[in-house]
Amino acid sequence: MNLRWVAVAVFALASTWNYLDRLLLAAAAPAIRAEFHLSNEDYGWLLSAFALSYALASPVIGWFLDRLGLELGIVLAVGLWSVAAALAGWSRSFLQLLGARSFLGIWESAGVPAAGKLNAVYLEPKNRALGAAMTQVGLSIGGVAAPLLVAYFADWRTPFFLCAGLGILWIPLWIFVRRRIPAWEEIPQQKNRTQSLAILKDSRLFRLAVANLLWMGIYTLWSNWTTIFLKQTYGMTAAEANHFAWFPPVASTLGAFAGGWLSMRLMSRGGQAVRARVTCTLVSAVGCLVTIAAPHAPSPLWATLIIAMSYFWVTAGSVNLYTIPVDIWGGANAGTAISALVFAYGLLQMLISPRIGALVDHFGGFHQVCWLVALPPLVGWLILRTLVPNSAEQASL
Repeated sequence: MNLRWVAVAVFALASTWNYLDRLLLAAAAPAIRAEFHLSNEDYGWLLSAFALSYALASPVIGWFLDRLGLELGIVLAVGLWSVAAALAGWSRSFLQLLGARSFLGIWESAGVPAAGKLNAVYLEPKNRALGAAMTQVGLSIGGVAAPLLVAYFADWRTPFFLCAGLGILWIPLWIFVRRRIPAWEEIPQQKNRTQSLAILKDSRLFRLAVANLLWMGIYTLWSNWTTIFLKQTYGMTAAEANHFAWFPPVASTLGAFAGGWLSMRLMSRGGQAVRARVTCTLVSAVGCLVTIAAPHAPSPLWATLIIAMSYFWVTAGSVNLYTIPVDIWGGANAGTAISALVFAYGLLQMLISPRIGALVDHFGGFHQVCWLVALPPLVGWLILRTLVPNSAEQASL
């Protein structure tokens, strides 16, 4: 077995703790709302606080990763987001929880850029979308574990403390692996700001960020609202809803590997990297239209299956979308480039989370919300098409 994949797998564990901490809030939402007397819109503002800090911090954190390097940068980030997890568990008021989640957003914004940088260090280009799929495995394990842990423990605070401890324990394992497993390509640390500024001024980065903003609405919806969707639509208890809510993240993992496999196959047949990934996003955007059917499902089981298909397709596209910056700007600048996509995702979540809650409170269901998130990925694909090099540009690559 290629040991570089072991390094990718170990790093995926950090993604597990990252997403577990993030989704514990969604799984515990009914209990937290009851304790702090929150409406759906109030809960949306709690999500928005995380998203705001996540978005605003991401450009700085991406530059920080490029300057410090992967090993030290991610150790600091994981250590500090583990502290934030513990602070969430200790919260005794809505404002304390709001502060803890805001602090969490700052340091969790390092997760996706670091994963992209890791793939550039350890994997050759045709395998990088599969590397992103491995990261998605970590995310999905966190997504599966969150509702199960909340259902298992008697209170919502214990899972946050558990997540904090797991993050701290991961740090020495990562240091050991990073120093023992050789890289495919060692990426030098950035020595000045010139490269970062040039990337930030590149119109292609802006187009990628806008496409990601249009793409990730479905991901935001099912990451944060699945338990509430099932509870409200079918009159289930929170515990009953969480027994269904673990499954869509599993489908998300399958979608990640499907998207990574498809782009790898296209590139193995001679396809240019960006062209192959954009083709994958078209297939995924069409598949995302299944989201519209979720509120019309006749039972919780059917709704869960539709949500799973929706999650599958949006993730199949996202693993390719998040790999495009590395294809264009290389591993040395991966933190800076991918952080722009992270910023767009955080901005999206900040803007739509309260609106989702308000629409659900106003209309009493998720019909309008599902329409609003299902269509934009097609527009995102149209933007991504503009990044595909023409024949002359491709010949010069």
